[in-house]
Amino acid sequence: MTQSTALLLLTTLLLAGCNTDNRIQQTAALKQEMNAAEIKRVTNPQLIATVDEWGKELVAEARKALEKELGRNPQQATALCQDSQKVPLIAAMDRAYGVKIQLMGPADVKNQSLAPKERELLDAYLYNAENNLPQSDNVQKLNDTLLLYTAPVPLESLICKTCFKDQQVTFAVWRVLFDRKAVIRKMNAK
Repeated sequence: MTQSTALLLLTTLLLAGCNTDNRIQQTAALKQEMNAAEIKRVTNPQLIATVDEWGKELVAEARKALEKELGRNPQQATALCQDSQKVPLIAAMDRAYGVKIQLMGPADVKNQSLAPKERELLDAYLYNAENNLPQSDNVQKLNDTLLLYTAPVPLESLICKTCFKDQQVTFAVWRVLFDRKAVIRKMNAK
């Protein structure tokens, strides 16, 4: 191999290694990864307050999105009520926040796939609905890794009137299941 061929090969390799577009994209991803790996001291009250704040925001958006879809597609009401993931915005929020957003009703009080604490909470919401007592949102720690945010749906809302009109007791609750690690990763606490 001649000296000029070797020099040409070396120059080509150097130019190929200087892909600045890729480096800029990797820098942003690396910065995000470093921020996620940063050690954060988060107290339980901070964690609960964050879940409460995010839960309120997510439920407000989910409610608007579901009501909009129910208004646009009344023939799809049953499917939308049973699986909120069929609403594109709710599915997108699930992915973005690393949560699981669901609409629960009276039938879910006996749902064995839910944690006992969740069933007890739904039973309390059902009791309040039966006795016309005020309902309020709630944050519960299910275990070491999961936090549960629940918020009642107003009885006069389109969601209750459409999704749970045939129930003996009309009530609906938004269930937002948060992964503790995902919440801490997204927090800006020091």
